[in-house]
Amino acid sequence: MEKITYSKAGVNIDREEQAIKGIKKLLEKTYRFRKEKKGEVLQGIGSFANLIDLGDYALGMCTDGVGSKVLVAQELDRYDTVGIDLVAMNVNDLICLGAEPIAMVDYLATEKINPDIIKEIMYGMYEGAKRSEIAIIGGELATLPDLIKGVEGKGFDLAGTAIGLVDKNKIITGEDITPGDVVLGFKSSGIHSNGLTLARKVLPKSMWMKLLTPTHIYVKPVLEILSKHEIHGMVNITGGGFRNLLRVTEYGFVLDGMPDKPILFKNIQDASKVSDAEMYKTFNMGVGFCLITSEQEGEAIMEEHANAGLRKIGYVVDEPGVEIKSGDSLIEL
Repeated sequence: MEKITYSKAGVNIDREEQAIKGIKKLLEKTYRFRKEKKGEVLQGIGSFANLIDLGDYALGMCTDGVGSKVLVAQELDRYDTVGIDLVAMNVNDLICLGAEPIAMVDYLATEKINPDIIKEIMYGMYEGAKRSEIAIIGGELATLPDLIKGVEGKGFDLAGTAIGLVDKNKIITGEDITPGDVVLGFKSSGIHSNGLTLARKVLPKSMWMKLLTPTHIYVKPVLEILSKHEIHGMVNITGGGFRNLLRVTEYGFVLDGMPDKPILFKNIQDASKVSDAEMYKTFNMGVGFCLITSEQEGEAIMEEHANAGLRKIGYVVDEPGVEIKSGDSLIEL
């Protein structure tokens, strides 16, 4: 079988990064429209979310979607988990800045209105809101038969925007990260909501139900840790895999404590024939969210949260880049 990369499957992360670089300066020019006014923007584009000034607090905001996971839901005619994914993808981004998620709106575009499907999706969003303790305060429902396709009669796309609050003195930017810091990784619940385009291309439909396992929501354990410990940086392992670590610092990372490759990812790699590097640049490989902190704080956190699916997966180094040590292999991303 020919090797199928994420790019060949139709998703080119490098091109996406180039596109973002191409519009970044233009978007950041809009910051001057709020300069020295309430709602001034506090940082540049490139983090998992952004912040605007509200006096003593900053309002965090981000937007994300479920991607082609909705096609898996349509094929299997099961819709009660993708709403959880939608909430998770947004709130997990917000907490990377130290913000407590508080509310969300959604955008559901459909090929045609199917009340039963919509109800199932919204039930999932309710469950996600319950797990992250946010309110869903509105949204948009659009019927776009010429635009939305998917599985005939069931097509839809799902996205949302979430907001959160953080004390301006407690914003986490990554600027405190230093060589010698440790990286702690929370266990993922499965594929989460990234890499589905490749997974759908190579896995038989008999395995697709495993792809619908909802993205884990890390809000409660992360906020609890933030209330007791000094955290230097946080990273949501989504699109781009472990290259996301490079979004929070100019330093590099050595990951020498990754978990054994979960069976789902083994199956995807065996079927697609892609390299280890490609896998770690595409999937979470069993680790869905990372904390970066001092070695001393890391030991205390590990002791307090021994049963939270948390493990030390690596450390920060001077040299930029991400290296993953797996047995006798060295994987460079």
